[in-house]
Amino acid sequence: MQTQILISIDDTDNLESPGTGALASQIAADLDTNGWGKSGFVTRHQLLVHPDIPYTSHNSAMCFTAVIREECLEQVSRYSAEFLARQSAPGSDPGLCIVVVDRLKNPEELIRFGLSAKKSVLTKEDAYELARRIGVHLSEHGGTGLGVIGALAGAGLRLGGNDGRLKGQLTFAAPGGIVSVAALCARDDIHEVRALDGSPVAGRDMVRLGEKVKTVLLDSKPVLLVVADDESVNRARWKTCSRHLLKNY
Repeated sequence: MQTQILISIDDTDNLESPGTGALASQIAADLDTNGWGKSGFVTRHQLLVHPDIPYTSHNSAMCFTAVIREECLEQVSRYSAEFLARQSAPGSDPGLCIVVVDRLKNPEELIRFGLSAKKSVLTKEDAYELARRIGVHLSEHGGTGLGVIGALAGAGLRLGGNDGRLKGQLTFAAPGGIVSVAALCARDDIHEVRALDGSPVAGRDMVRLGEKVKTVLLDSKPVLLVVADDESVNRARWKTCSRHLLKNY
């Protein structure tokens, strides 16, 4: 029997080490390699930047979904915890959250916690109390363990389905070229193309690709956001968003 889980981690790095996203991607890959299940894409969730919150560079949590064999849950949990304890950088405060989606007692509370972490200073006590109440795994694996706050928040934001950027950037055979919306949506890593205001974009419309093309999580799907291309001559009505325009995701 299979079950869906969320694995979210935070505060695993320092300025010289691989980022938290790299560790999340490795856990996801190892889960697949070990035959425990199939992992989904990794998302980055921006949390509050505040003087009272220690962070390495941007204060963001990383999360991915996976569909695993139910009997492998304990192995996945143990492996993820041991991996963080072993691979997290010196001076980091790593936290791990694992959510079994169909056992979650109050999804709305978890989502609210994630949204609160984007605008409020929260505590470890807040995180652990909620984790106990709604029935999710939350653990710390070094340092002060403050990463449990971001790990829990990242899981809530991923569960909500409308926050975060997908890790990494999209690659194209002709970067900087012009591509139809229909061709973009034919890719496995783009499910929809929408204007920045959320409105749909016609499949026949053309999009000019920027240097770094990234998708965001909307309605739990990878969505490419575009804006009007006022610089284009003739062909492209739209262009992909700059990193600055995606800063709220």
